[in-house]
Amino acid sequence: MKIRTTQLTVAPEGEPIFSERAYQVTIDDEAAGEFVVVHALDEAGGKIAIDPADWEELRSAIDQMIKECQA
Repeated sequence: MKIRTTQLTVAPEGEPIFSERAYQVTIDDEAAGEFVVVHALDEAGGKIAIDPADWEELRSAIDQMIKECQA
């Protein structure tokens, strides 16, 4: 057995993890190999709108999860 990190939440400091300004960065696998999925928790209907002020932390989370993907 191995413990794996498969989800990170990026949210403004001091706000809850379900904040409308939060993102979830997850590792998914649909039997063809692992990949990273980014979900915005706002009401944009599947469209990801990235505030430039959020980019550094979001990019860091995406990079971290890409490194966690296993072939």
